[in-house]
Amino acid sequence: QVQLVESGGGLVQVGGSLRLSCAASGSSFSRNDMGWYRQAPGRQRELAAFITSSETTNYADSVKGRFIISRDNVKNTVYLQMNSLKPEDTAVYSCYARLSFLGRRYEYWGQGTQVTVSS
Repeated sequence: QVQLVESGGGLVQVGGSLRLSCAASGSSFSRNDMGWYRQAPGRQRELAAFITSSETTNYADSVKGRFIISRDNVKNTVYLQMNSLKPEDTAVYSCYARLSFLGRRYEYWGQGTQVTVSS
């Protein structure tokens, strides 16, 4: 079982920056693929950024060049640095963990943190 706790959300002005953190419990963190998803009001949840256990990263086109995902396997934490924020980045951001073990895939979600970009 993995528990994910996000922090760092809040209200920021257009063009500002925020850094989200997701602390994970358990001893398997370094083997987890981790991601940040977001869901805006009235819209489907979408992937914002993803980082594999081997630190390969993937970004939604809408955040490329502005967001950076990283991980610290000592602190069991994944980060999302968000720069040049736009009103359309307003959403609930949720941390996601994926672990493959003995042929099975396990997925976990955090509770989400609100990011609001005001103009």
